[in-house]
Amino acid sequence: MAWDDALWRRIAERGVHDAIARWTDEQAIEATERFGAHNYHPLPVNIVRAKGARAWDAQGKEYLDCVGAYSAVAHGHLAEALVREAKAQLERSTLVSRAFYTPEMALFVQALAEYSGLDAVCPMNTGAEAVETCIKLARKWAYTVKGVPEDRAEIVVCENNFHGRTTTIVGFSTEERYRRFFGPFAPGFRIVPFGDAEALEAAVTPNTAAFLAEPIQAEAGVIVPPDGYLAQVRQVCSRHRVLLVWDEVQTGFCRTGRRFAWNHEDARPDLMAVGKALGGGLLPVSAAVGTREAMAVFQPGDHGSTFGGNPLACAVAVAAVAVMEAEDYAGRAERSGAFLRTAFLRAGGGSIQEIRGKGLLLGVEFVPELPAERLQEAFLRHGLLTKEARRRTFRFAPPIATEQAELEEIAERFESAVRSVAGTM
Repeated sequence: MAWDDALWRRIAERGVHDAIARWTDEQAIEATERFGAHNYHPLPVNIVRAKGARAWDAQGKEYLDCVGAYSAVAHGHLAEALVREAKAQLERSTLVSRAFYTPEMALFVQALAEYSGLDAVCPMNTGAEAVETCIKLARKWAYTVKGVPEDRAEIVVCENNFHGRTTTIVGFSTEERYRRFFGPFAPGFRIVPFGDAEALEAAVTPNTAAFLAEPIQAEAGVIVPPDGYLAQVRQVCSRHRVLLVWDEVQTGFCRTGRRFAWNHEDARPDLMAVGKALGGGLLPVSAAVGTREAMAVFQPGDHGSTFGGNPLACAVAVAAVAVMEAEDYAGRAERSGAFLRTAFLRAGGGSIQEIRGKGLLLGVEFVPELPAERLQEAFLRHGLLTKEARRRTFRFAPPIATEQAELEEIAERFESAVRSVAGTM
């Protein structure tokens, strides 16, 4: 495709999809590899259309989406209620400076605060932004409320964490490939083992501002902490006057069978980062949510985002949460996850070493004898979109809106894929 004046005019007149329709899967992949930064290593699948739990490539091959955009597509692709809301908002307004009020943002912050059981909301766009916002809030709270000497605040984090890819966040990652060549990194973070409340307590000092962690470590291979850990963490933080910050970007909004993963125990946070499913699979929407004491430290000029809290995002997000609540997404995730766990164990037999997770966030770890590369190829060949996390673990997080018949299809395709690999070993 030659980007000459005629092509620019044709796209302006006929639309982007007139150009897209002329591309094969191979051409799209080649252009992405040639002109795109190689910060991702996509699987060899070119998705041109998606609806509900299904997606299709340019050749018409159908897949069941078990990646779900890492929990972002909880409602399924192009959920009708959310598309309708987006279209209605497109007729009103889409982006208004935060120099003004809008009814959409007013509705959003109240709805999200009420839904989460917390007091105040700072709208952002991406999950990493929400985490960065929580870090800023925790540090300012430490200096202005707790009395930590300025520039001495520490935040305790966990080994194998994944909170995003900004330079601050990768600085306290324990994954070398996320860190190498991106330093120097910001100081002020201490790392402890995940799932060990005693290690957290031992790491707390008078300068500790917060403990930041995922209730379930999704990117690390869907690692679930021991029962009671979340509540123990809450107790440690309360005992030492340390803010508890949960990163619920991937685990929030009913994915684990509760509104938020911390709801499985008595572990109410002081701050919480949310995102992904909040945008209904249509837009990037995130937020830092917290108690009045933690959120009140922000003053005008402390933080901001041009697109954070825009009317279009806010309208879609409120509709997304309303659908989750009205259609019992938490209950659906719990029931669907239980079905898939049982079906996978029955189908996988001796090929599966362990299944970890809660609700509809499952990590299936296979025995070392089954090559992960061949399993990945088999899943794609049998029409399942999933991807290896770590430790030979494939994540299964299809839309919460996935119907029972589709869950049964996922189980059948899973069995066929695993048997096609195990049978050749």
